[in-house]
Amino acid sequence: MGKMVVSDPLMAELEAYLRKNRKADLMSTYLLFLEKKFHLDPVVFGREKKIYQSEDELVKLLEQENKLWRETEIKIQVGAPTVNSETTRIYICPFSGKVFGDNTHPNPQDAIYDWVSNCKENTERKDGMKVKKFYVSEDPEVIKNYIQVRREPITKTVYTSVVTGKLFNSKKAVVEDFLKYQIKHVRFSDITKQNRFEIEEHFLEFIQKHLDETKISAFVESLSGHEAFIRHIERWTEEQSESSSEADEDEDDQ
Repeated sequence: MGKMVVSDPLMAELEAYLRKNRKADLMSTYLLFLEKKFHLDPVVFGREKKIYQSEDELVKLLEQENKLWRETEIKIQVGAPTVNSETTRIYICPFSGKVFGDNTHPNPQDAIYDWVSNCKENTERKDGMKVKKFYVSEDPEVIKNYIQVRREPITKTVYTSVVTGKLFNSKKAVVEDFLKYQIKHVRFSDITKQNRFEIEEHFLEFIQKHLDETKISAFVESLSGHEAFIRHIERWTEEQSESSSEADEDEDDQ
């Protein structure tokens, strides 16, 4: 069995944890060790009911699968002052560039629906009827585009969130909104309690690799050379012995 090296700062964190949690079992302590050693910061993505190793890992995988954002184009047309510096949400016709602001129209959602329904540029049909499609954005950078004066309508590339359908000025803004509203952080040691969620494949492989008896034994051995952990190791050994005895008794009863 190879010797496991635990750094002094990490050793100090484990010692502080056990001082605070005097009855902490071996597995909880080992999971904390893995969390600190590998800088784990697991997140739950509720829409897919999965737990990922970190924000970065989640974003990377979703981008690879084209599940985070889609590139699209919008028309920006100058007309009546329907958007100003006080506007916080806009409704956009993707066919003509017509826009309604939440503070410049009494009912902008009804207005955009009526506009798209009668828009001459809207040539999309479903069951013979015009498609009632429009965009909604709360991104200040997208809104700014409609405040600026343009002599002629222009076409601009923006990004639609696959998760919410909202429109953003950049990929970065899509990611920031996603991380702010769509995920929840969980402690690595609490993952086993998240019964409603599946662990993402690569993260599961990592966990299985490190929840190996040999590695756990090496971890205990690395602590055994420090006086502060001796009584905890003795307690863990005793608990494991009791668990083994109870298991043997259950087998005998059967």
